Amino acid sequence: MAWSAEKTLEQALTVLGDSVVASRCDYGDAEVEVSPGNLYSVMQTLRDTPALAFEQLLDIAGVDYAAYGEDEWITEEATNTGFSRGVDGFSTGRLGLTGIYGVQPVESSTGRRFAAVYHLLSVTHNHRLRVRCFAADDDLPMLDSIVPIWASANWQEREAFDLFGIVFNGHPDLRRILTDYGFAGHPFRKDFPLIGNVEVRYDESRGRVVYEPVSIEPRVLVPRVIRDDNRYADPAAEEARDA
Repeated sequence: MAWSAEKTLEQALTVLGDSVVASRCDYGDAEVEVSPGNLYSVMQTLRDTPALAFEQLLDIAGVDYAAYGEDEWITEEATNTGFSRGVDGFSTGRLGLTGIYGVQPVESSTGRRFAAVYHLLSVTHNHRLRVRCFAADDDLPMLDSIVPIWASANWQEREAFDLFGIVFNGHPDLRRILTDYGFAGHPFRKDFPLIGNVEVRYDESRGRVVYEPVSIEPRVLVPRVIRDDNRYADPAAEEARDA
């Protein structure tokens, strides 16, 4: 019998015990959530336990859960073109639209806004596991660096720091990796303006690149497309209709 994600999760839970805050299997993937205080020890255990042997760190993805699960639509009607302004003009879609905190500011620290998601692979067993860890402080999200465990985490943690502002304590060289020198803010945060803060262009008279305030008009285009095709079909409803 082929090894399943459920078996991988069961084995991980047996080894990790109370270090796991939550767990689930979705879409064939096993996932555990751990607290910031247990992150480093859990990662070390996942790598060094022979029954698990997650030797390879595939990726670290930063996530901003501000306004997660919310949208600015209060209708089930679709537009003719599929794109239009959101129905609610002062909602989560406007985060960051008029400044660093936006029209709808992110509320006070909840400890559930910023997370790092780690994707692990066991080459020995051909198992995969996703580990999620939320930073405890939204104002200064901080997690332990796992560079001593997997050297490949170096640039991946720098990317999460650059784009989301997650600080990795103990990282040997935590600095920006994708944005320009002197860039202000973290562009993948939900309260970062979608139009940015500055425009960049080459000025021939000065012979150099210059930075200027954004001149385009801020607006939000929200896709609202309802398609009647097999991707959204309900098999049970289709069978009942055809019966």
